This record gives sequence, structure tokens and C-alpha cells, in this order.
Amino acid sequence: MAALTAAAEAFARPWYAEAGRTYHTAEHVQAMLGALRSRGVLTAPLELAAWGHDLIYDPRAADNEARSAAVFCAWLAAQGAPPALSAQVHALILATRHAEPPATREEALFVDADLAVLGADPATFAAYDHAIRAEYAHVPDGAYRIGRSAVLRHFLERQPLYTTPEFAALDAPARVNLRRALARLAPAD
Repeated sequence: MAALTAAAEAFARPWYAEAGRTYHTAEHVQAMLGALRSRGVLTAPLELAAWGHDLIYDPRAADNEARSAAVFCAWLAAQGAPPALSAQVHALILATRHAEPPATREEALFVDADLAVLGADPATFAAYDHAIRAEYAHVPDGAYRIGRSAVLRHFLERQPLYTTPEFAALDAPARVNLRRALARLAPAD
């Protein structure tokens, strides 16, 4: 499995180096892997899904996760990966749509790792927030404020924000970060 995960990284890195990406890069993948590894829960399917989850990132599109899952799982099949592994990775990638609660513990860990940046120290969160704005540079300020506020409120309203014990400690700092970011996005009176 180590050879497959190494090949996945080699396959994925060029996608993450595409122009216009400032947050959805290989550094984001490495941060997810580090978050899972430091908590002792990194598995081969999680590592594969991390490399595949943001292969396609178009800030104008709403189907990035589905397209990423399709491309990455087609690549997995071409490598001879077992269909069950490919299906598992596919489900993990789709879980990062954050549209519904994770269906399995592994999905919950993966979603929590994807959102770990929300509970980062203030400087790391600010860099993330700035990088997201750069990825959406094509969106006028007023529209960005409205859209970004909705996204941040969605995460702030989740109870709990992190669903696994391994990431639960990030809940309080994430809520502080989210509230500060929402305050910055509020229109000036």
C-alpha cells in the first residue's frame, strides 16, 4: 500500500500546483495528513483520499468533489486498486462536500481533518482566510462577503463542529476564528 500512496502523491502533486490555487494546494493535503498522523488515525484509505479530494478545484464550480473523486478513482482503478478501496476513497472524498453528516467514523475523521484549519492558531487561520479570498478574487467584494459569510456561518452553526474525539479540542478555537472572520466580513455601518 505504501507504493500506491507514494504513486498517488506523485500523480496528485501537479494538480495541486495549478495556477490560481492559494489554499487548495499540496500544503493543505500535507496539513490534513499531519493532523491525522499526529492523532494516530492515519490509514492508507485516508491518505489516498487526502491526495485525491481536491484534485479539481474550480472556485466557480459546485461539483469539485464529485469530479475529483471520479478522476482520482479512475486513476486508482488504472493502478489495479481493489474496487472496495476505490469505493471507500470515493465516499471519503465526497464527504468533504460538507453537505451532510459523515456516514462512518473514517469519513468523520476525514472531514474533521479537512476542517482542522478552522481551529488553527489565529495567524494560521488568517493566512487560510486570506488564501481563500485570493482563490475567489474573481468575485466582487460585496458578493464575496455575502457568500463567504454564509459558508462560515454554516460551520459555526454545526453542533458539534468536529464530530470525532480526536479533533474535539479544535471546536472552541474554531468558533473564535469563525466569529472573528464573520465580524471582518460584516459591512461597515
